[in-house]
Amino acid sequence: MNAGNYIHDHLKDVAEELGLEWPERTVIEPPREKRFGDLACNLTMLLSRQAGQKPVDLAQKIKSLLEPRADKIDRIEIAGPGFLNFHFKASFWQELIPVIIREQENFGSSGLGKNRKVLIEFVSANPTGPLHIGHGRGAALGDSLTRIMRFAGFDVSTEYYLNDAGRQMDVLGHSTWVRYQNLCGRMISLEPEHYQGEYLKDVAGIIFSKHACSLLKESEDQAMDICRETAVQVILDGIREDLQHFGVEHQHWFSEKSLLEKQEVQKTLGFLSSRDLAYHHEGALWFKSTLFGDDKDRVLRKSDGSLTYFASDIAYHHNKYSRGFETLVDIWGADHHGYAPRMKSAVQALDRSENSLQVILVQLVNLLRAGSQISMSTRSGEFVTLREVMDEVGVDSCRFIFLSRKSDSHLDFDLEEVKKKSMDNPVFYVQYAHARICSVFAKAEERGQLPGSDPEALLPLLKTPEDLSLLKHLDVFQDMVEAAAKNLSPHHISYYLQELAGLLHRYYTVHSVLNAATPELVQARMLLLRAVARVLKTGLNLLGVHAPEKM
Repeated sequence: MNAGNYIHDHLKDVAEELGLEWPERTVIEPPREKRFGDLACNLTMLLSRQAGQKPVDLAQKIKSLLEPRADKIDRIEIAGPGFLNFHFKASFWQELIPVIIREQENFGSSGLGKNRKVLIEFVSANPTGPLHIGHGRGAALGDSLTRIMRFAGFDVSTEYYLNDAGRQMDVLGHSTWVRYQNLCGRMISLEPEHYQGEYLKDVAGIIFSKHACSLLKESEDQAMDICRETAVQVILDGIREDLQHFGVEHQHWFSEKSLLEKQEVQKTLGFLSSRDLAYHHEGALWFKSTLFGDDKDRVLRKSDGSLTYFASDIAYHHNKYSRGFETLVDIWGADHHGYAPRMKSAVQALDRSENSLQVILVQLVNLLRAGSQISMSTRSGEFVTLREVMDEVGVDSCRFIFLSRKSDSHLDFDLEEVKKKSMDNPVFYVQYAHARICSVFAKAEERGQLPGSDPEALLPLLKTPEDLSLLKHLDVFQDMVEAAAKNLSPHHISYYLQELAGLLHRYYTVHSVLNAATPELVQARMLLLRAVARVLKTGLNLLGVHAPEKM
């Protein structure tokens, strides 16, 4: 059992026995200094008034009731104004090993989510060009968060929102039409607002191979329709292929165009109007977003009859809820920070809780090579594609580095640094910890030193500070998974794995494994390593990163 849960359950039983209601603000966590124990709790300060006792006196009462029943705890100390500090017996930590070995890849999973239906929408890049490194960060975040939340008991679906309607599609069609005409000998220049990327020459080449120059005989509208549809399909196929190579799953690809074709935008606007949340002014239709804290009302349909992006987005979220999802997670670029409150006001207008929509903002990636910045501009076509970065540094390195920091923090991604096979490279540091353990097991098998079938008899030998540090860190794996799921922050797992790898590498510098003093100690330490390897592999899998056996 997890140490925090063990203390929580026993304290809650004692509180009920004393007729006291459990406070929501109760915190059970490691104290700042190890000498104060394994875990500390603030319960007595929160219950003092309810109990009509001083915190220290209440702490003494709780301690006296706990000591006879909490047989896994070595001692309980009262500190400061009444903190309860808990020191666990070594046997509590040692008993974790058979649990990990028995549960295997399920160790660390939980029922936190209670099968709550969640839809995570991520990447959703306009199909106007290949994915770049910024899209890659959002893709890694969305896919890893999906893995983590499923592991924590949520029923998660994934979706890519395809912006295949609107002006940007017309600009794409026109840009491709110009490139096509160039192939047919018409030296027409691209306008500044056109997409300038070289990839459109490839799209134009595909159109040319099929139609030769026959489109020049068609009306410009018909020719541009063909150019637009071909460009969208070719670019979208490339996006799908890149995401698949990146290990990213999208169960659904939702078309914006389908919202218009099925009149869902109009129906949603009608719904808002029926609730007096939309009104006409100067020929336009406005949403009363100020009722929900916005600084001004927002236009839904312009006076010329065209719809705003906001109108389509409200209809899209209305559609999501109609499919039975209780929580929506949208992963957007940081440039949408002002848009998030607007969408939260919209979901409230749809009779949903503000918190039923969670928006994660992803900061840009600063791409470097040996410390020098690489300039990027999507519109001008001067950018490094995600595929190029994957091919140069590998998928594992890409994903781990993308997930090594909180998503709303700026990230420097140095191509040369990421490729280094050194302990300064975090992905190498963690993967090498797993490979190192696998190497020990391979040598042990050659020597006939693999652990036997009765591990419990060996566990008491794992009593050094380094043994216990590893075991205590393994114990909080489920806590880290749940924290990552609750906070929508996969970087918790990345941090955890780096700390676990650090403890493992330190263990090797202090203790011999295969040349330990006795055969029993060899086997005990190998059991510990087996548990560490299992958690490393599970944690890496939650990030979508492989756990190699050799490096």
